[in-house]
Amino acid sequence: MAPTNPHITPELSAERLAGTFPGDLGIKITEITDEHVRGRMSVDRRHLHPMGYVHGGAWVAFADTIAAWGTLRHLPDGKGFTTVELKMNVLASASAGDELSAIGEPLHVGSRTHVWEVRVFRGEGDRLSANFICTQIVL
Repeated sequence: MAPTNPHITPELSAERLAGTFPGDLGIKITEITDEHVRGRMSVDRRHLHPMGYVHGGAWVAFADTIAAWGTLRHLPDGKGFTTVELKMNVLASASAGDELSAIGEPLHVGSRTHVWEVRVFRGEGDRLSANFICTQIVL
């Protein structure tokens, strides 16, 4: 599975995420390789629902951003993409002060679709906090 765009890096993600929805959420891509993408999101008030726990939309935004940068790494020149299907199971709560970490791996990289799995953890622990799977359509 050779990357089409090896110039897709954490440095480029920091530049492009600035001023966008995932950038405003504080999502940071920390590693991009051909085989996986890693990232972090420090939880604060903007990520919470009124009861004080991470909102479902924030979990999804974090995981979908991880998958997106993996898709970009393997995207053919001149092509775009969008998420067309996603599923997320949140298995543990998180609240302000927690740091979420994620690793995304491609399950399928095809000419028309990419399928990614992203596992999200609270802190550096080995306890799975959420599992996300999405399909990206190449446009």
